[in-house]
Amino acid sequence: MPDFEKRWNQYARAVGDSWRVDETYIKVKGQWVYLYRAVDKQGRTVDFLLSQRRDVATAKRFFSHATRQHGAPRVITPDGYAASHRAVAQLKEVGTLPRRVRIRSSQYLNNVVEQDHRRIKQRIRPMLGFKRFETAAVTIRGIELAEKIKKHQFNLRPLTKKEVIVPALWAEILAA
Repeated sequence: MPDFEKRWNQYARAVGDSWRVDETYIKVKGQWVYLYRAVDKQGRTVDFLLSQRRDVATAKRFFSHATRQHGAPRVITPDGYAASHRAVAQLKEVGTLPRRVRIRSSQYLNNVVEQDHRRIKQRIRPMLGFKRFETAAVTIRGIELAEKIKKHQFNLRPLTKKEVIVPALWAEILAA
């Protein structure tokens, strides 16, 4: 999966600068683990992280990875969980995030990410949980990649020499 994901990421479109961040729960080996996810205000996936803990260190790791991959956002809207707010404040102090990044809490603005959790949960629910953490992580990476493809987050112009979206490309391939 990592090689496949790397190949797709070279065609990734930029995400917006207003991120909505939330965590959801996934069952692995009978235990609940946390899936941190961020989407921009249009609903495009920014980043995700599966973790066994829900604490400041994990939130810092999540935000650091997301900013390395996509650059610093203008606004971050985390859920009400205090660890996420503390993590962003600490990253600002260290300099990983610029001071200009605004933090805000809004129950309604995070509806975008809450609705986006449905897509992941819909795929995972029939599986009745995972046996190993590593298997869960790889499977979720694949699900997230498939959802990014559905959301038109990739620019295939370098491959096709014309503006085309992935679902249209699949339709052309299947029709041939």
